[in-house]
Amino acid sequence: MMKVLDLFAGAGGFSLGFQLAGYEIVGAIELDEWAAKTFQFNHPNAKVLIGDITSFSDELVLAAFEKPDIILGGPPCQGFSICNKNAGDPADPRNSLFTEMIRFGRLFSPQCIIMENVPNLLNAKTKNGDMVIHIIVSELEAIGYHVRCRVLEATSFGVPQIRKRLFVIASRCELKQPFPLPTHGLEQQNTLLKTPTLWEAISDLPIVEAREGAEEMEYTLPPQNDFQRFLRKGSKKVYNHKAMKHSKRMVERFSAMEWGQSVADVPAHLMPYKRNGNGEISEKAFDQNNRRMFPDAPCHTIPASFYANFVHPYRNRNFTAREGARIQTFPDWYIFKGKPTVVSQKLLEKEGRTDEKHLCQYNQIGNAVPPLLSKAIAENLKGQMFHMFVHRDNLIKKNK
Repeated sequence: MMKVLDLFAGAGGFSLGFQLAGYEIVGAIELDEWAAKTFQFNHPNAKVLIGDITSFSDELVLAAFEKPDIILGGPPCQGFSICNKNAGDPADPRNSLFTEMIRFGRLFSPQCIIMENVPNLLNAKTKNGDMVIHIIVSELEAIGYHVRCRVLEATSFGVPQIRKRLFVIASRCELKQPFPLPTHGLEQQNTLLKTPTLWEAISDLPIVEAREGAEEMEYTLPPQNDFQRFLRKGSKKVYNHKAMKHSKRMVERFSAMEWGQSVADVPAHLMPYKRNGNGEISEKAFDQNNRRMFPDAPCHTIPASFYANFVHPYRNRNFTAREGARIQTFPDWYIFKGKPTVVSQKLLEKEGRTDEKHLCQYNQIGNAVPPLLSKAIAENLKGQMFHMFVHRDNLIKKNK
């Protein structure tokens, strides 16, 4: 069984896809304590290191993990910046946590290194005008890898969500087909299956209104399609299905929205109040906040803050964490640890509440690679990885 090590692991969506494809997850590194707890709970046989990846020495890393065949990672992409402001161009990946992918590649020499990031990375340039992606490719090539890049659309692999992500696949041997071919489309045609809609993804979950739900509850409806049957397999209960504690006024605001409308479309008296405005109605309405989703289409991209981005197609509330997990294609048995939500990071820091300064359930879900997208990548590599092992073994014999 091929072994996988996940860097910048988050809650484990990237790893889960490989696990579903038959790989063994041997380890992970994650900075955030709550996300790491989620990973460890759902991957109990993996060795999980919690902390800043740059603080773990080569010796510690080599002692902690079995040699992996594949290293996964989604290094933070906020302008490729790092804490040291004097480190040079923050857009240069050589000044970013991407260098940890290179370090681990040198330490373990895996057959593949797979990096996930935002599609805009393809357009990013350094201060000198160099393309960031060219630097990343050249750094991986310098340690002995063939490198290919492509943006994949999640709906093409059965994910009920419009979500594009960039994948960089570096392999010891050149791959004939590094990226999977689409298996799904928005309409069923030729050999493509139909991508589930938002409602097909969540319609069997227990009905909960604002302020209702629980971290653990019973199913109340049977599965209604193959997608739901797949995600319910192995789970006897529903977890993390707790609705936001909306005020009566916010529920009323949501009730005024039709599909596709947002807070910018509600009657004036239901618009948000100004912050510290003594009850005055705000003149600004953010069009991206609290948009009611269409039930018969894939959902918009689930971001880290999706508890405030989307309104349920039929209920007057935002999505629960479990609904977001369904849209991301996490199975129902995958349980998210930590609090469902936390107040803003700035406020937590200001008030000294560092014990709560972690990634909440919604953050963990929104940050994840959709497991079914990851699974498609893993399955596509599987047969080709076998040939890579044969090639490697033949080289070893030849050199003897």
